[in-house]
Amino acid sequence: MSLQLRALGRRRTFVRGVLLPSALIGAAGLLAWSAATTAAAVPLTLGAALHYAVERSRQLSGADSAVLAAREMAVAAGQLPDPVLKFGLDSWPVNGPHRFSVGDDDFTMGRVSLSQEWTRAEKRQLRTQRFEREGEKTLAEKTVAIAAIERDTAIAWLDRYYAEAMAAVIAEQRQAVELEIAAADSAYRGGSGGQADVIAARSARAELADSASEIDSRGRAAKANLARWVGDAAELPLAGKPALDSVSLDKHTLETQLAHHPEVAVLAKQEALAETEAKLAVANKRADWSVELAYAQRGSAFSDFASVSVSIPLQWDQGHRQDREVAAKLALAEQATAEREEAVRSHVGAVLAEMQAWENGRERLARYARELIPLANARIEATLAAYRGGKANASELSRARRDEIDVRLRALQLERDTARLWAQLNFLFPEESAHASAPVTVSEESK
Repeated sequence: MSLQLRALGRRRTFVRGVLLPSALIGAAGLLAWSAATTAAAVPLTLGAALHYAVERSRQLSGADSAVLAAREMAVAAGQLPDPVLKFGLDSWPVNGPHRFSVGDDDFTMGRVSLSQEWTRAEKRQLRTQRFEREGEKTLAEKTVAIAAIERDTAIAWLDRYYAEAMAAVIAEQRQAVELEIAAADSAYRGGSGGQADVIAARSARAELADSASEIDSRGRAAKANLARWVGDAAELPLAGKPALDSVSLDKHTLETQLAHHPEVAVLAKQEALAETEAKLAVANKRADWSVELAYAQRGSAFSDFASVSVSIPLQWDQGHRQDREVAAKLALAEQATAEREEAVRSHVGAVLAEMQAWENGRERLARYARELIPLANARIEATLAAYRGGKANASELSRARRDEIDVRLRALQLERDTARLWAQLNFLFPEESAHASAPVTVSEESK
């Protein structure tokens, strides 16, 4: 590299009229390339993957827009209706001696009026609250989306991690088998081994190649699934797995914890929205009045007129209209309450089952680590020693190796399934809590 830099230093390059040593340009490019390579080699941790997935989600930005829309509508709903300006011509003759005349008949007058509906403050406040509740419900739905994104991203990350771990087991065994093939070939050529040993070793290599192909396909699928969440970061190598031996849930306080589950929170916001609509239906039983001011102008020989009128809707059949609406809204509020309570029970049952399965998986993994894997390793070591001493054949060695691979792969499969359960339990609530609050504001003009 130093020789290249000295060679570059003998040349000079013009950059926008400035004479710069080529060595400096080459060194700058080398540093930029080195920095990019270092950044690209940084392993992708599970936490970083979660952050990338949340940042890339278009679903969350759409939820922000929905919250902004609800907050804008809340401001608009709290205002009085627009006043109505009317223009007209009253008592305009259409026949007789003054027909179609505007100023000859003393009853003809031009009329202008302004009317305003006076919606009571309580009703306007409830209309505002209704849209505010919709915005709060959308925020709760955004939290559900964040939890789902983080859970699915974690599962995708874990699937790729364990696919690569299985591939590493197969690669390790393939290297050992290659040594066994070389030893079997040498023994066969030397007359101390049989052809069956060579065939058995080569058969083991073919089986491992098939297993490697299958696991490689799983790995590519897992990487593609991870890329769906984190984009180009899926090409980075993975960091070590996180601690999977604990979850942030307690069986004894599970019902209390799940009462704040994001999906339950959505139902709670729906319940609050239904209650607000029921209150608004009760408020609608009192009609809003309208006031109209009018000014009528006649010809110069006649007096002008001013008038004031009040309009009052006649709710003459409240029993079949307003009362029915109130009853319907109250029934919907009761439905929302029942759905929320049932959701808590359903989540408690499902989470308890998942916790039981996760604990059982951890217990089985401990058995694999304590007994099954050490026994499989001891068996293959004993068989290998016997094979080297001529007391075992290649078929026995291949069978022992297949058993060891099967045990190790089953252990990794069980660990992956247990890790997926951990992700299901650990991401019931979003970790990226800062993203749960929508960064939206009501415009100053609406205020």
